[in-house]
Amino acid sequence: MNSLLKTFNNKTIIVTGHTGFKGSWLSLWLSSLGAKVVGVSNNIPSDPSNFIASGLDKIIEDIRLDIRDTDLVCKVIESHQPDFIFHLAAQALVRTSYNYPLETITTNAIGSANILEGVRKLNKPVSVVMITSDKVYDNSEWVWGYRETDRIGGKDPYSASKGMAEIAIYSYIESFYKKPTSNVRVGIARAGNVIGGGDWASDRLVPDCMKAWSLGKIVEVRSPNSTRPWQHVLEPLSGYLTLASNLSESKKYHSEAFNFGPHANQNYSVREIIDEMANHWSQVRWNDTSQSQKHFHEAGLLKLNCDKALSELHWQPVLQFDETVKMTVEWYKLYYENKLSSMTDFTLKQIHDFTELANNRKILWGMTDD
Repeated sequence: MNSLLKTFNNKTIIVTGHTGFKGSWLSLWLSSLGAKVVGVSNNIPSDPSNFIASGLDKIIEDIRLDIRDTDLVCKVIESHQPDFIFHLAAQALVRTSYNYPLETITTNAIGSANILEGVRKLNKPVSVVMITSDKVYDNSEWVWGYRETDRIGGKDPYSASKGMAEIAIYSYIESFYKKPTSNVRVGIARAGNVIGGGDWASDRLVPDCMKAWSLGKIVEVRSPNSTRPWQHVLEPLSGYLTLASNLSESKKYHSEAFNFGPHANQNYSVREIIDEMANHWSQVRWNDTSQSQKHFHEAGLLKLNCDKALSELHWQPVLQFDETVKMTVEWYKLYYENKLSSMTDFTLKQIHDFTELANNRKILWGMTDD
């Protein structure tokens, strides 16, 4: 924690996608470390939203623009002269990508290129963490985890758009940021299925369950036997912060990609996570709709190997599966049962509790000793 405070305190940090699920948690965490956070997003993607529930509109600078608008993106970067950029803005839903494939591709690929075009004009050091996805991998649904050197691919528009983004990122790095005189350092972060309080994205298991059960309704589940590497949203965010911290101190990590995922034994099925949520929420009801509906392509198994992050960044996940689910359900229970208009204090408490648990388990983030 002290290492992260040393890195980010009093720094100007642009977070794109700050109104989204992960972006709002990251922005609040950075703000709690004393950073001046500048959020850049097109809109608030859901109603309710963690951005509003956690009171971010009152805490950080809130800028609205389309990440595909090159001129506006470059102007924001130039005017704020950031020390760090975390790029999370994206069309992040697989199902939506089938309905809006071109919007998904341009947002995720061109939007990423625009960030790196903007920093190309800076005359100061800046560390940039480009967040893509575990779905960049050409998924053969094998049982071992994908490594950072495995082949990039994509069977759906969303996965393809993230693969395109990575190609654009690498082209900018090789063309402009490999020179010894470059002030820009870029790292790529890949993470997968995240859960946690404040996620209200459409067509996602946990938000759908929380919303339905709070109203006493039944949830329709389309793939109960599909497995996912479930992790709390704070897990990959701690990885992004660790990567950024190391980028700012060493060129060793420039142009490198890192996977951030849960413990290797935390691949659980949809059915199993519902059963675990039932331990913390009464009147859990759901129906299996696997055979009754026609579904788009969706991976049944996707797993990351995070040995590189452990070895080179000394990063590792904090929570076990039951702790991840408990922490998530507790956030939603407080929100729905108490009809709270602000979750700021509780969200900050969960960030504090998470960092304290990491300290107790001797997990240290931030700069390595290398």
